[in-house]
This record gives sequence, structure tokens and C-alpha cells, in this order.
Amino acid sequence: MGSKAKAYISMAIAMTTVGSSFVVSKWILEVFPIYLASGIRYGIAAVLLFILLYFTERPFPKFTKHDFLILCLLSLTGVCGFSILLLYGLQYTTATESGIITSTSPMVICLISFLFLKEKMSRRQWSGVLLAVCGIAAIHLLTGDTQEIVPGIPRWVGTLLIFGAVIGEALFTIFGKVLSKKMSPLCIATFATIIGFLMFLPFSIYEAISFNFSQPTTLEWMYIVYYAVIVTVIGFVLWYYGVSKVPVSTSAVFTGIIAVSSLILSYIFLKEQFQWGHLIGIVFVLIGIFITTRQEKENLQQAHSSELKA
Repeated sequence: MGSKAKAYISMAIAMTTVGSSFVVSKWILEVFPIYLASGIRYGIAAVLLFILLYFTERPFPKFTKHDFLILCLLSLTGVCGFSILLLYGLQYTTATESGIITSTSPMVICLISFLFLKEKMSRRQWSGVLLAVCGIAAIHLLTGDTQEIVPGIPRWVGTLLIFGAVIGEALFTIFGKVLSKKMSPLCIATFATIIGFLMFLPFSIYEAISFNFSQPTTLEWMYIVYYAVIVTVIGFVLWYYGVSKVPVSTSAVFTGIIAVSSLILSYIFLKEQFQWGHLIGIVFVLIGIFITTRQEKENLQQAHSSELKA
């Protein structure tokens, strides 16, 4: 099997695990409080990532104060912010809708880069963002199920929280790009996870004081272990193996698998109702991802051509 085929399979599996995380998170929230569950998850992941980093990338890079500040911002937005908003959002909306919204990450990255990094966006990229917005709108306008999951709180509140998590993930990527000049992706993820765990720790301890640890079954504890080991660690390793072998534009297209896998897995395991509005939303989002990343690929090719001419 060629390296590209292995990369495609790795990225597909990684994004499928992300899609599965919405289902597992629903199960976790039935038993564990949010901060305690997040603290345990990131604690396990931090240990495993540090062991992996220790045996593969010694010596560790030296951090400046500026690097450490960016790492803290990265952890605050992409680890703590993402997890808190995602888990709260999942309480107010479905796993299917959450997966579709989360897959808009490539367009959000482009939009944040335009607003704060002053990177130019072409008409095609703006079209991709617009299609993603239409996809999210289709979920709410074309699905007949408007029943509140939590009485008194409309489902669009969950949508806003999930979209906030997407912004956190996008900021994680952008801050990661800044650090990538000095550190490997594994190094960034390891130290970001460690810092994120330390941020969660005080709140986790507070919730742990009143939590009955004998209440969860072995299977329910395994949900958190799955999230930490499969989604956070193995999913990360597979994803960055794939990213290292293919263009960025190609890897971004694979994020669309999040929407598809979350829909299928939510239908199978959570018995969530499939509706045509979900399918239409997925189609809009996937087309938006393709258009956005296609433009990025053309920009890279043009830049490479200009370098050759120079």
C-alpha cells in the first residue's frame, strides 16, 4: 500500500473517531459532571502523549516566555474552551447536528485568518463560508424536530455553543501554526494537553469532592478511557501522520467525515432520527469545505510557481 493510501486511511479513521466522540460524550454526560470528565480525560491523554513524546522526540525544545504564552492561549481556547463549549452544547442539541457544525472548522479558520491575521479571502472562499452557513441553517429550518432537549432552553442555544467550540478549535489551529516553526505537532499537542489538564484540575477536584465514584459502571468508565486513548491520543497520531504525507488542502477535506460519521453513529447508537435537513446540511458543508480547500491548493500552487520563476 502506498504512503498516500495509508495517509488517507489514517485521516479517515482519525475523523471517524472525532465523529464518534459526540456519541460517547452524550453517554459520558449521563453519568459524569463536565469538568470532572474533562479532567480525567485530559489527565490520561497527557500521560500517554508525554510518554510517546519522550520516546520519540528527545530532547524537548526550549520554550521562551512568548512560546509559553501562546501555548497557554492555545490550551485555553482549543483544549478547555473547546471541551467546555462542546460538552455543554451537547446537552442542548443532538450529536448529529453537533458533528455537522463541527465539520465547518476549515471555513472558520479561513474567516478568523481574514479578520485577525489580515489574510485575503477570494470570492470562492467566501462562497465556501456562505455554503457552510447555509448548511447549518438547513439543519434548523428543514428539520421538523424542534423539541427542546432540556426544557426551557431552545436547541439553537446548543448550536451556538457548538459553534463556539469550533471557533476554539480554529484558534487552536492558528496558534499551533505559530508554534509549528519551533515545535512538532506532537510536542504542541502534548504540552497543550498538559496545560489544559492543569486548567481543568481545580474544577475537577471541586466536582470530585461531591461525586460518587462507585456509581459509574465499568462500561461507563470505559467511555472516558475511549475518549482519552482513542479520540485524543490515537486519533491525533493518525491525523498528523496523514497530514505529514498530503497537502493541507487535502487533509482539510477529510474533516467532512466528522459530519458523516457522527450522523451514522448517532443514528445507530443514540437512535437519533435521520431527517432530510441533516443530509442537505451535510451536502452544503462538504461542498463548502471542497471549495475553500480547493482555493487554498490553487494559492499554494501559484506561490510555488512564483518561487520557481524567481
